[in-house]
Amino acid sequence: MTVIALDGMGGDLGPEATVAGAVAAASGGLQVLLVGDEPVLRAAAERQGASPSTLRIAHASDAIGMGEQVAREVRRRRDSSIWVGMELVKSGEAQAFVSMGNTGAMLAGALLCLGRIAGVERPGLAVLLPTPGGPTLLLDGGANAEARPNHLRQFAEMGSAYMHAMYGYERPKVGLLSIGEEASKGSSLIVEAHALLQATEQINFLGNIEGADVTSGQYQVVVTDGFTGNNALKLIEGTVQMVFDAVRREAAGSLRARLGGALLLPALREARGRMDYRRYGAAPLLGVNGKVFIGHGRSDAEAIANAIRTADEADRHGVLDQVRAAIGAEREAAGGGPPDPTSSSGAVAAAE
Repeated sequence: MTVIALDGMGGDLGPEATVAGAVAAASGGLQVLLVGDEPVLRAAAERQGASPSTLRIAHASDAIGMGEQVAREVRRRRDSSIWVGMELVKSGEAQAFVSMGNTGAMLAGALLCLGRIAGVERPGLAVLLPTPGGPTLLLDGGANAEARPNHLRQFAEMGSAYMHAMYGYERPKVGLLSIGEEASKGSSLIVEAHALLQATEQINFLGNIEGADVTSGQYQVVVTDGFTGNNALKLIEGTVQMVFDAVRREAAGSLRARLGGALLLPALREARGRMDYRRYGAAPLLGVNGKVFIGHGRSDAEAIANAIRTADEADRHGVLDQVRAAIGAEREAAGGGPPDPTSSSGAVAAAE
């Protein structure tokens, strides 16, 4: 039976939101194991009227704050909810770990406790974006501010495996985010990555794409470095919010606008729902040797419940095995390849 461990202390909204999300997911038949300060989590559950029998809790006396710069100290804080959650996955007591907490600590904890899949140089944060043609996976969404060309190739391989496992795409279409469609456009990183992607037969690489193509629905996987990817995601999120705020203001400007707004309201709500980050709940950290999902810090109960559901689906669809197979195929094609030059400590430094 699939058990999803949830960091009960993570996120801006704290235990109230995480407990509510856990209860909502459990009411749908999922097995959730809350991780955190047991008295605090029990008190939050009582305030929400949740039955104690519906919640399992793994006690963790320490909690890493959202603003703490502790990536290098995670291993020493073994009583933190993040480390305990990783240990539950490593031991097999839980099949996945979900947290809305400190991203740097999650990245470092996953690398130090679970390690990387053999052959993976850097894990990537894979963020699902709703688009008219179905979900698009963008990675790296912020795990690595700097990247090398082979990192981007591996992001494409892991992202393709994820989209195949979760959504059934036989050969997901892959685009490389750049400043122009021509192979010669972009930084040296992008130019070199383009050549690698084009030479890798197992990747269905369609070439460079521009920012406007990310949400077009024409691609199932978009690869970039974490600095660019994180800024692209925040720009998309901010633009969506700006558009809906502008429509709301204009709709209240006159009687005629209010009448028109009332007619459009159901369609606008449906459109916003399709673009809501809460729909998928959390992003998988692809490349670590375990199923780890990192959510938005301001996630509410709905987003947290959806994150738990996403983690459960990933386990049932064998995502980790498919990612391992994709990286294994790359190593086999390269004749085993040279020793991995990127140490875990280097990847942890990137998480700071």
